[in-house]
Amino acid sequence: MMPFRWIAAFGFVLLAAMPAAARDAVRFGTNWLAQAEHGGFYQALADGTYERYGLDVTIVQGGPQGANRMLLLAGQVDFYMAGNMIQPLLAIAEDIPIVEVAAIFQKDPAALLVHPEAPVETFADLAGLPTLFISKDSMVTWYRWMMAAYPDFSEAQVKPYTFNAAPFILDPLSAQQGYVTSEPYTVEAEGGFTPRVFLLADAGFDTYSTLIETTRDMVEQRPDVVQRFVEASIIGWHTYLHGDNSKGNALIRAENPGMTDALIAAGIAAMKAYGIVESGDAETGGIGCMSDDRQRAFYDAMVEAGIVPAGLDITRAYTTRFVCKGAGGATP
Repeated sequence: MMPFRWIAAFGFVLLAAMPAAARDAVRFGTNWLAQAEHGGFYQALADGTYERYGLDVTIVQGGPQGANRMLLLAGQVDFYMAGNMIQPLLAIAEDIPIVEVAAIFQKDPAALLVHPEAPVETFADLAGLPTLFISKDSMVTWYRWMMAAYPDFSEAQVKPYTFNAAPFILDPLSAQQGYVTSEPYTVEAEGGFTPRVFLLADAGFDTYSTLIETTRDMVEQRPDVVQRFVEASIIGWHTYLHGDNSKGNALIRAENPGMTDALIAAGIAAMKAYGIVESGDAETGGIGCMSDDRQRAFYDAMVEAGIVPAGLDITRAYTTRFVCKGAGGATP
C-alpha cells in the first residue's frame, strides 16, 4: 500500500500555502474524552492536515456531561462524532435534520468479555452464563438486538454495568460489556488475566461506527467544507494507523491527561487486530466508505428487533457522496 495514493484518487490539490485568514473555521464535537479511538482526528489536527485542506479545526471533547450532538443541532459545532447508526435512524422518525457523511469505523467496537475459563466457545454460548453486566443504554439498543437475533438471551441474566470492572473480575461465570479497544486492557491490568473477547460486529450487529455527522443544511450549503473535512480526517486516520502518530498521541494526552501511552497503544493494536477501521467497505472503497446494501440490512435488523420503526426512508440518514473514493490506499 502506498501511503499517500488516496490524494490522487480524490483529485484534490493540497493548498499548503493557504493563509490562515482564508481557512474555513470548523468545530468538531466528539462523543467522549480524547483517546486512541479518536486518534485520526487528532492526528489530522496535530500534523497540519486540516490546515492543508484549508480548514481551521477545533475539536470539542465530549464526556460524561457532553452534549455535542445538541450543539450540532444548535449550530455551535459543525460536525459530530456519532456512535453508530441507531440514533441517526431514530432521528428520521423525529425529522431531526442530521446526516452521516462518513463511517470511520467499519465495525462497532462494542464487545462482551468473559473469563478465560468460562464455558463459552461461541457468541451464542454467552446466553448460558448466569450473569451479564450490561449498561442501561445498551439494554435499549444492542441488547435488544441480541435477544432478537439469539433468543436464548434474556433480561433475567442482566445486572447493571456501572463501568466498574470489579464485579466482572470477581465472577468467573459472568460476561461484561466493553469496547474491544479499552476494557480488555483495563481488565487485564486490574484483574491479572486476559479476557476472551466476543465482538458484537462479528456476531451480526453490523452497524457502522464512529461516523462523521453533520446537518442537512451543511451538506446542501457547504458541501466543499464537508468534502475537505471528510478527506482530511481520513488522511489523518491512515497516518494514525500506519505512519508517525506521535503528534496525534501527544495532542490526545494533552487534551486528556488521564490517557496513558500503554492504553493508547492497546487501543491502536485492537483497532488493527479486529479490523475496526480497515475492513468491510473500506477494503474496496477506502476508509470511511458506506454502502446502501449494508445500511438497508442493518436497518431491517433493527426493525425486526423493535429498536427503530418500520417504513423510514433511510437514505435521509446518510449520504455516500463524500466517501468511497479510494481513501486510505484502496483502489477506487
